[in-house]
Amino acid sequence: MSSRGTEKLLLTVPEAAEVLGVSRSHLYSLIQQGRLPTIRLGCSVRIPKAWLERYIEESVQEWQAAHDERG
Repeated sequence: MSSRGTEKLLLTVPEAAEVLGVSRSHLYSLIQQGRLPTIRLGCSVRIPKAWLERYIEESVQEWQAAHDERG
C-alpha cells in the first residue's frame, strides 16, 4: 500500500513539534504535564493528529477567554 495521497494519523514527537512550531523538549514538557496525551506503541510515542488539533483549539479558546476577561 502506497502512502501517496494519505495523511498520517499518528505523528512522532519531532513531527508534532514541527507542526506546532515548538521544540521537541517543549513538546515533551507538555506531554509530561498531561496537557497533550500520547499513545505508546512499544517504545515509541505517537500523538494522534486529532489530539494535536484539539490541543490547538483548546489553547486558542483559553487565550480568547483570558482576553475576554480583560476587556
